[in-house]
Amino acid sequence: MAPLLGEIAPNFSAETTHGPIDFHTYIESSWAVLFSHPADFTPVCTTELARVSQLLPEFEARNVKVLALSCDDLQSHTGWLADISAYGKGCPMGPKGEGFPIIADASRDVARLYGMIPADHPVDDKGMPMTVRSVFVVGLDKKIKLSLTYPASTGRSFDEILRVIDSLQLAVSHKVATPVDWTKGKDCVVLPSVSNDKAQELFPKGFKPAELPSGKQYLRMTPQPDL
Repeated sequence: MAPLLGEIAPNFSAETTHGPIDFHTYIESSWAVLFSHPADFTPVCTTELARVSQLLPEFEARNVKVLALSCDDLQSHTGWLADISAYGKGCPMGPKGEGFPIIADASRDVARLYGMIPADHPVDDKGMPMTVRSVFVVGLDKKIKLSLTYPASTGRSFDEILRVIDSLQLAVSHKVATPVDWTKGKDCVVLPSVSNDKAQELFPKGFKPAELPSGKQYLRMTPQPDL
């Protein structure tokens, strides 16, 4: 069963393309994105990891460390790095700290710990179960802030993952939520737990209640506070 939102992200030790890691020690005082892919040398996975390599400066700017995982072994991961780099148009992935690490989980221990193996258990050419496309965002407190699961047939949008991280980090610093289709720089929602008097103190740029048929002023918008 996958860890739930608000739970401490389970710790683990594993071999990666950047060497052995202890997960909690590796992320230290950073946020983290841990994401799984079904298998190396597969088309959708290659496009995904290449895209993450391109977006790595955006993750780093948000103090986020990125780790990928599949159930292939370290030799397979290492052989695949050149393909990822080439498809990412020169964004380097390598065993000397280039790009981000890929966890080798041939034992499926981490995959089972994080609930990354689907109920129908698709298998590789050795008859071993493969992972689905899971995503976990871990906060500074090492708690799970977001979990997403996609089927193997659907590639993820890592621009969306960045959007969610912006929202999560904003919520940590300010008493706001983000509305539908929010992107960085757009207006935010004042939390219902904040009184109007307190909102005037917290949001010097002001806030405005939406005019709704109920007459209740629960939907209050304010310009995005500074991150």
